Order: sequence, then structure tokens, then C-alpha cells
Amino acid sequence: MAVAMAAFAMEDMFVKSAASHVAVGIVLMMFGLGGMAVFATLIASRGQSLGHRALLSPPMLTKLGLDVVGRLGYTLGIALTPLSNASTILQATPLVVVAGAAIVFSERVGTRRWIAVGIGFLGVLIVLRPGLEGFVPAAMWTVLGMFGFAGRDLATRACPPVLSNFQLSFYGFAILLPTGALILAITGGAGLPDWVALRDVAGAVCFGTFAYWALTKAMRMGEVSVITPFRYTRLIFALILGALVFGERPDGAMIVGSVLIVASGLYTLLEQRRVRRLA
Repeated sequence: MAVAMAAFAMEDMFVKSAASHVAVGIVLMMFGLGGMAVFATLIASRGQSLGHRALLSPPMLTKLGLDVVGRLGYTLGIALTPLSNASTILQATPLVVVAGAAIVFSERVGTRRWIAVGIGFLGVLIVLRPGLEGFVPAAMWTVLGMFGFAGRDLATRACPPVLSNFQLSFYGFAILLPTGALILAITGGAGLPDWVALRDVAGAVCFGTFAYWALTKAMRMGEVSVITPFRYTRLIFALILGALVFGERPDGAMIVGSVLIVASGLYTLLEQRRVRRLA
């Protein structure tokens, strides 16, 4: 799990770097094509089919739509704001999933976990600093991405089980093509990428697909409640890469906010585990 999070942080770094050389819409489209190629190969090697009527099911269509929102928001977030800030806000996604599961699937969430969710959202507000001097409006793109990814995770629970993880991933990358085209239509800036952008996108595809493989391996090998907290190591790697590659220096507010987000997320996981043991 820790290796997967390190690879995801590397993916974010390459996407951010590529977005400094070519339009974000182009980056998303190239990233989508690369991921599609990798997962199409994996699907073919397992004798699976790219097409399936379950793809038109309402949960799957909902998942793809929310994936657009998540990818659009988070990619713009890491392109327009410091990598460390965007990664910090993203860590609140599990808290949104907990709240969403209670609302959508009527899952029982005790008072303690609701308090933890509230503290985590307070951490997000501290990082954002709305109305204060340090507020960066572009950071709201990351918030949008966070809600999109949380909604996608909730929709994935309802997706038909006949679809494999590789099939879901293929279409998750495929949806980046219209997403990138939409961004280009709004912002403009279409143009041919230079070799640096191509290199960065290739790096993002390599690290992104490897991260997915490592994540799947971890989820199948270990106890979910034990390995899930290691997802928060992504923030550590993002802080290191942000400092070394982009010269970012997190201030006090971001550090306090990240501590609240991670602490509330870990507490929520531990509390969920305790409740399951008592059940």
C-alpha cells in the first residue's frame, strides 16, 4: 500500500509538470490514451471483453460521470495549486465516503465517527482558508475533485460485479478523453505537446498503472482495516516531492489542517474496526 501511494504521488508530480508545458486538457487526453492502452492489454491477456452490457447500467454510468468530476477537479487542482495542498485536501475523500455511505446506503455511522468527519472537514477549511489572505480560489477545483472521487467510490459499490477491476479501470481512463476535450473547449490552448510533456505523461502513465497494480495487490493480500491507514502515506510522499521538485514550503495552516484530516481519517477507520468487532 505504501509503494502504491508513493507511485500515485509520482503520477501527480508528472501530471503537474506536464501541465506546465501543455494545456491541461491535452495532458488529460494523453494520460487517458496511455492508461487505456495499458489496461486494454491487460484485459486482452485475460481473455476478457472490452464491451459489456453492464456498462450501460445506471450505477456504472453514474460512476463514469463522477469520475469525470473527480479527474477534472483534481487535475486542475494539482496543475494550478501546490502539489502538497492538493494532496492534503484529497486525503479527506474517505471522510466524504463515510458521510455519503450513511446518506446513500443508510449505513450506520455513530456519533464519534460523525464528529471525526466534522473535524476532518474543519482541517480542509484550515487548508483552504476561505476569506483569509492565503485563500487560493483555484484550490476549490481540488475540493470538487475530492467530492467527485468520493462519489465515484460510492457508485463503484453498486456497479455490477461481472465487471472486472481492469474493465472498470479501462473505462475510467477512457472517460478522460471527453473530459480533456471539455476542458480544451472551455479554456482553449490546444496545441502539439513538446517532448518534455510527452515524457511527463509517459511517466504519469507508468507510475499510475503500477500504482493501481500495487494497490490491488495490497487489497488482496492484507486485511483491509490494517492496510487502509497506509493510504495516508501519499501525503508524506507528496510533501517530499513538492519540496524537492517544485520548491514548495508548507506553512503552519497547511500542517495543522493536514494533521486534523489524517488524524480524523485514522480515527474513523479505527472506530469502524472497533464497531465491527463488537457486532
